[in-house]
Amino acid sequence: MTAHGASREALAAGRERLDALTDNTSVDAAKLADELASVTALLDREVSLRRVLTDPAQSGEAKAQLVGRLLGSQVSGETADLVAGLVRSRWSAPRDLVDGLEELANTADLTGAQKTGKLDGVEDELFRFGRIVSSNTDLRAALTNRTAPKSAKSELLRSLLGGRAEPVTERLVTRLVTAPRGRSLEAGLESLSKLAAERRNRMVAVVTSAVPLSDAQKQRLGGALAKLYGREMHLNLDVDPAVLGGIRVQVGDEVINGSIQDRIDDAARRVTG
Repeated sequence: MTAHGASREALAAGRERLDALTDNTSVDAAKLADELASVTALLDREVSLRRVLTDPAQSGEAKAQLVGRLLGSQVSGETADLVAGLVRSRWSAPRDLVDGLEELANTADLTGAQKTGKLDGVEDELFRFGRIVSSNTDLRAALTNRTAPKSAKSELLRSLLGGRAEPVTERLVTRLVTAPRGRSLEAGLESLSKLAAERRNRMVAVVTSAVPLSDAQKQRLGGALAKLYGREMHLNLDVDPAVLGGIRVQVGDEVINGSIQDRIDDAARRVTG
């Protein structure tokens, strides 16, 4: 989510509250994520309700009390308190509140994966799933068909990912596919990958090479990119023979092309120069 002004501050406060909650070992991160996703779906449907909950003319406490009345018996106390805290804040636009809730739901699931040492695996699975979808037009059409029922899409994903991917990965992808909220599947997967990387304060580099990289090459490339960008780098690796013996690295909107050795040497020169 790209937030501006008041929404950026409100989301930052929400992230802090979520981190405090998930630091508590008694809080079930997966349950928290599912409940936040349910509230996201509710506010996505109910335009008038999200307008009321972001109305600057209403006091924050009044909006928090409304959340308590609406959600108190439907979700856990932790979820209700987190949502109440969000609506106490000011938001630049009603839609920003929904976007923020969705991000916090996904972050809760990714935090759970991080705590159990599975975050790296989830990052890799999200990337591989994206590559599978991009190379299979029939699958992409089935997952993005607006007329297909959500249950059919969920069942298709269960057949593809069930038992083959981490449960967190399956939940994240299922939520994205069944509630895209106007995004393309590719954009949604990219957003999830960025959130996963942010859990470790690192960036994502999509590395495409003509042949698989050796462990030494991956280590050297990751180190050079980390120095170049000033942050730890997670490498999403792909193989494409069309790269003609070289390598293509994409970090955000920046693309680097060239041979492995040339680009590593160039990165090192730029850092030390």
